[in-house]
Amino acid sequence: MRFRHGDGTTVHLAYCSNVHQAEDLDGVVRQLASHAEPVREALGADLLGIGLWLARDVVTELSARPGAVRRLRAELTARGLETVTLNAFPYEGFHREVVKKDVYLPDWTDPARLRYTVDCARVLAGLLPDDARRGSVSTLPLAWRTPWPAGARDTARRAMDQLASQLGELERETGRTIRVGFEPEPGCVVENTVQAARELGGLDPERLGICLDTCHLAVQFENPAQALRRLADAGLPVVKVQASSALQADDPADPAARRALAGFAEPRFLHQTRTAPPGTGTGMDTGTGTDTDTRTVIGVDDLPDALAGGLDPGSPWRVHFHAPLHAAPEPPLSTTTTELTVALRELLGGPRAVCDHVEVETYTWSVLPEQLRPQDREGLVAGIAAELAWSRDRFEELGLVAAPGTARPRKEPVP
Repeated sequence: MRFRHGDGTTVHLAYCSNVHQAEDLDGVVRQLASHAEPVREALGADLLGIGLWLARDVVTELSARPGAVRRLRAELTARGLETVTLNAFPYEGFHREVVKKDVYLPDWTDPARLRYTVDCARVLAGLLPDDARRGSVSTLPLAWRTPWPAGARDTARRAMDQLASQLGELERETGRTIRVGFEPEPGCVVENTVQAARELGGLDPERLGICLDTCHLAVQFENPAQALRRLADAGLPVVKVQASSALQADDPADPAARRALAGFAEPRFLHQTRTAPPGTGTGMDTGTGTDTDTRTVIGVDDLPDALAGGLDPGSPWRVHFHAPLHAAPEPPLSTTTTELTVALRELLGGPRAVCDHVEVETYTWSVLPEQLRPQDREGLVAGIAAELAWSRDRFEELGLVAAPGTARPRKEPVP
């Protein structure tokens, strides 16, 4: 879906296809028919954006077969879909039984990561609508924080400089601008905007910047306005936003809250858990956490670790579990939807649009607690459509105007 900001910017709203399991081209095409097109129809929209996740094997196939990119673009067009952004954070195997820290491999010290990202950018250049100003590709924030040996930073920096150079060559060759956004995530070398400014400042701002995931921002207890000022001061553009909400427990010492949280402690994905006790916060790196605004953020790498006693239950917990945007869990749990709304206001509610690519990224539908999980394809389609409808409503509240074809649904989708 497309919206017009008051400054004239076209803002693209999409959902991310990493919620679907497909690691070959035929599977990607099938999911367009089975899920993306029905989502569009549920919204009553003529055109729907989809941010594609294309695993390494899919990108290899698209690169090797003449006409494969044209085929994929034709499939998108025929189904009323468009792609202006790719999610190149997961490399492969994102729907294995256990993913956890494997999602961070290969990292930016491995040449395979550079090759994959450049290949994704090249594919995207062939998928972009003719009237799209530019495309975006999101990627991991360098690496998981351990191991991060001496010399790793320099190796990654050289790879990022090569990336900027190759994106420039791609633009000269195709006439299409593709930017790559590094996505801060809890537990990584770059987990917040303070570290982003430190580790990524000085990159080519025409080609490289930040993918701001609002779940990650909330888990790190960052203030959106301060975070955006920090990035701007470091010369880091926000090239993409992933609209997402984290899980929150206001009183994690409450037995009912702990029982509810246990339902989200599933084995596939990593659910980093953080708390920010009030009255703390004296420096950037404290050994037990990071201070991003006014409080030290303390955490553990996964929700089961927190529930086993690894995290102080004396102040609220936020959990890296991408929760549906439109439907909060039953009390005593909640989500950080309020923080997401504030972030969208800071990004799009002012006189200038800070970012023009927004992607709803709730990849966790299949691992929600049983009572919250869609039971079939129709349930998943309805849930994704409801998230996009929620996001569309927030855009309109901020004064953005839906482009022709971005209709309100004939019947509001209910998951």
